[in-house]
Amino acid sequence: MSTFDHKVLVVGSGAGGAMAAYTLTKLGHKVLLLEAGRDYDPKKESPMFRRNNEAPLMGAGNKDKNFGFYDATIDGGWQVPDEPYTNAKGTDFYWWRARMLGGRTNHWGRYSLRFSEHDFKGKSQDGNGADWPFSYDDIAPWYDITEELVGICGTNTGLDDMPPSAPGVLQPPPTPRIPELLIAASAKKLGIAAVPMHRAVLTRPRDDRMACFYATPCGHGCSIGAAFQTTTSLLPMAKATGNLEIITDAMVKSVAVNDDGKVTGVTYIDKQTVTEKTLTADIVILAASACESARILLNSKHAKHPKGLANSSGQVGRNLMDSTGAWLGAQIPALKGRPRYNEDGHTGNHLFIPWWGHKAHAKGELDFPRGYHFEISSGFNQPGSGVSGDKRGYGIALKQQVRDAYGSYVGFALRGEMLPNDDTYMEIDESVKDKWGIPVSKFHFKWSDRELKQIEHGLKTAKQILENMGATIGELPTAEKAISKGGEIIHEVGTTRMGSSAKDSVTNQWGQTWDCDNLFVMDAGVFPSNPHKNCTLTIMTLAMRNSTWIAKQIEQGAL
Repeated sequence: MSTFDHKVLVVGSGAGGAMAAYTLTKLGHKVLLLEAGRDYDPKKESPMFRRNNEAPLMGAGNKDKNFGFYDATIDGGWQVPDEPYTNAKGTDFYWWRARMLGGRTNHWGRYSLRFSEHDFKGKSQDGNGADWPFSYDDIAPWYDITEELVGICGTNTGLDDMPPSAPGVLQPPPTPRIPELLIAASAKKLGIAAVPMHRAVLTRPRDDRMACFYATPCGHGCSIGAAFQTTTSLLPMAKATGNLEIITDAMVKSVAVNDDGKVTGVTYIDKQTVTEKTLTADIVILAASACESARILLNSKHAKHPKGLANSSGQVGRNLMDSTGAWLGAQIPALKGRPRYNEDGHTGNHLFIPWWGHKAHAKGELDFPRGYHFEISSGFNQPGSGVSGDKRGYGIALKQQVRDAYGSYVGFALRGEMLPNDDTYMEIDESVKDKWGIPVSKFHFKWSDRELKQIEHGLKTAKQILENMGATIGELPTAEKAISKGGEIIHEVGTTRMGSSAKDSVTNQWGQTWDCDNLFVMDAGVFPSNPHKNCTLTIMTLAMRNSTWIAKQIEQGAL
């Protein structure tokens, strides 16, 4: 470290931080990257080829392993030891933190859908929320580059909610499963299309990463690099340039500024020695996750920045959004007792149902703004610790019921857009600190009537599709009961949103904070809206685009 003369300091090693480091190091700039969690090497630690029956509780999740015994997340989860957060009265918000090298890219669903022009300019269409300070056409070429680098499988569907990729960018998608084809036929009767999901899983080899051969769930971590995570791609690629150094177990406390209020580096806690250290840098990039980057900024008060760093607008911590979530599933009579065959695929759904309602919105036919999509669960999944449905009896008769039911269930997971509201935000708790002496985040969260009407519409649509397949669906739950808790979908965004004016946003379109020209944010905190699509592809695309812009500013002497 004593001989490593870095120009840029990046906080966070997930989608945004790793892509920023990759882009800048490939352009010849030395980068020092700090990660709050421990080091992690999926090639050595990923439990591939392990079956549920080899694990405690048949691999089921527990308080230490929320997503199952083999989940790649090591020290993180909804609760992290020694690192609490608090909720305001009446709030039940869940904050997921990975706390490992690679961040959430080690366990995410890898769904990789482009935002469309509808998504970037939502306010212009319906008056809600905020527009992004650029158009789809501005970012489309960067989506192409990111998709090709990451390795996205899928097809150009021609649907208005799924902008096309350039020819040759997408890798071939896996073959649809039998239940998915049945779902597609059922949805078609309602005028709704089911199409291949775009997913960050290689179906063809790329660089030194192998193509997926459908051997293990992606959430276990992928030692062959087929399922995208920064620990098998962007980080080792950046290291190979000789321009990247990484420090793990580095919990950033605050961003340091000089007497003029200009950023000079960061102060962090070395979690191994529990000592406070300071590093300098010409440019600081925060990519620690939306709520963590906002916490760092709010904890970085200074005489020049009394409300927290980059917070002259008062918008740091505001505009917090998560995706909506709900689920509805049933047993399909036609699928009972069907023949057994290999239906593994790349873990996630091969087909999904994208949002189809843009024209209905334009005609004023819907009572809620924006939209949602359905992710599908189906197929011959690896048996776990539970058995679905109402099984009765014992012995041979009971076993036959279980065999007949195997592979006969389908489920729809709704993921929808939330709009910002004044009741949903994060701030710094005035009295609670973590083990490292850093004041913790305090959350306020509330779904609005707009999200509840969306969920109601989604449940009714899912019921129609299921009933078209012969399923028996009882009375639907209310939207209030069906909707996920805030943060539960792990798509929180908006806490440091970008915009066209310093009066109502934290950064400009390049992620550059209005108040400090050498401080940038490159995680989902900069999102002005939270479209129904997984945010990771757009985080990476923005980070590549904005880091390229930083490199040009460096060359021109502006930074």
